[in-house]
Formats: sequence, structure tokens, C-alpha cells
Amino acid sequence: MAIDALDHALKLFGAPVYVYHEIVHNRHVVAGFREKGAIFVERIEDVPEGSTLVFSAHGISPEVRQAAAARNLRVVDATCPLVTKVHSEAARFARRGHTILLIGHADHDEIIGTMGEAPDRIQLVESAESVDDIALPEGASVAYLSQTTLSVDDASRVVGRLRERFPEIVAPPSEDICYATQNRQEAVRQLAREADVVLVIGSQNSSNSARLAEIARDMGVPSYLVDSADEISDRWFDGVETVAITAGASAPEELVQRCIERIQHEFGAIIEERTVRTEDMHFQLPVDLRRAMAADDEPGQRDAAD
Repeated sequence: MAIDALDHALKLFGAPVYVYHEIVHNRHVVAGFREKGAIFVERIEDVPEGSTLVFSAHGISPEVRQAAAARNLRVVDATCPLVTKVHSEAARFARRGHTILLIGHADHDEIIGTMGEAPDRIQLVESAESVDDIALPEGASVAYLSQTTLSVDDASRVVGRLRERFPEIVAPPSEDICYATQNRQEAVRQLAREADVVLVIGSQNSSNSARLAEIARDMGVPSYLVDSADEISDRWFDGVETVAITAGASAPEELVQRCIERIQHEFGAIIEERTVRTEDMHFQLPVDLRRAMAADDEPGQRDAAD
């Protein structure tokens, strides 16, 4: 959805379109959009007043949203709806007076945005071991939330330790880790049992991609995270009979196919597809973008443009 939103924004409003952070954590996707006229920024102050700005899939804090409004920017909010759900839960827990323990990685864009919902009420928890270091006022009411792209196993270990230390801790009304992340992790667990090597297509800064490689390694299977077929090393496959191939949630399908083609060409591999979960979830484009597209399609708008 986020990739489609940026693509439509470029076609509708023309270049340049500014993007706050990488639209998704995939090097090839970002490079492709740069060629089309997208400009990726880390500060709202770097966006000229009145310009078009797309918020990335990972979400932003209310402070960033306010800064964009102050600069009179045309905003397209491409935040993943599953991330928006976590933001809403954080704001709701904060209003109810809970101290929120947010499970995730400190430097991830999603965590930075979520913590911005209630910075004075959220503490970051990065591991089960760090739970013992949490300091809370006596009698504090506690709730927890999770980054959407975590390893399900890692998150479960942290939640288990939180429940041991804080028996009355309040859970989110539904699972925070996204279905696409969970499905891919489940597939790796199943396929790694049959494979000599696991190959994950995705960028190094993609949290969900990195988790896939980690899961395979934890099972004792060599696993490699690559951005493209060019990064594949033939020596990884010495003495190997079976390779399991998967990809992070934001890896373009064409990159996956190029990796498959290289292994077929180099080793004469026979390809067997496996379906672990069928995904039928669909997220609509951001509402403001849909309205702008509808207005652009109206006859009067087309005539004026002509």
C-alpha cells in the first residue's frame, strides 16, 4: 500500500515528492523511487513549504505530523494500518494512566514514531533480560505493546517475562505483530527443517527480513540475507542439495525471481513452490490520496488540465 501510495503521488502531483524516512526498508525500492523524483528526508525542516510529503509505512509521531501542518505541506499518510493500530493503542493506554512497556528495537522508525504518542509514559523493552531493569513508581498501572515486525518467538519471551514480573499487566486487545511478518516466520520454520541453506531476500535494515534469517540460524540452518541476486555467493551452496528461499514483506517480487533464476542458471535447480499461508488482506490507499485521485478524474478537472 505504501509503495502504491508513493507511486500514485508522483503521478498525480509530479516530482519532486518528499518522503519522510524510507517509504519501506528496501534499498532497491528506495533507489527506484529516487530515479522517479522522490526525495527522502530525515527532517521535516528539509521539506520546502507547500510541497507534497508522504509519510512512510513505519508511522510518525504527532510532533512530526504537527510540524508538517505548520509548513503547509500536502500530506499523504502511507502508514501501515497495523502500525496505526499500535499508535492508537498507545494513545488509549496513556489516556487511561498506564505506563506502557513497548517491546521493540530502539533505532527502528516504527518505535520512534510510536514512542512519540506518549513519550512521558512509554518505556522501551528490547529483550527479556532487560525486563529486570525496568523501574516503575510504586503502584503503577502497566500495559505492553509490540513493534509489528518482531520475531514472534522473541516477543513471546519478553511478554512472558513481563507477565512474571507484572502479573496485572494489561495486554493489547489483539496481536500487534503483523500477519505478513507472522506468516513468513511460520513458513521459514517449516521450510528450514527441509533445507540445507535458507536464502532471505531483503535489505539489512529491514527488521522483518532480518528476523527471518535469524529464525533459520536459530534452527541451526545457515541463512543469508541479500538485497539482490548479485549478492549471492556460489560458495554458500557447496555440498548443498536443498535451498529454501523467502523474502521480507517489502521485497519486490522481481528481486525474488532474479534470485531464483540465478540459482536455476548456476546450479540447474528444480523449483518447488510451497504455500504455508494464503494472504488475502488488502489495505486501501490513504483517504486524502483517494480523494485527490477522484477529483483528478472528474470531467471538469480533466478539461481544466487540458
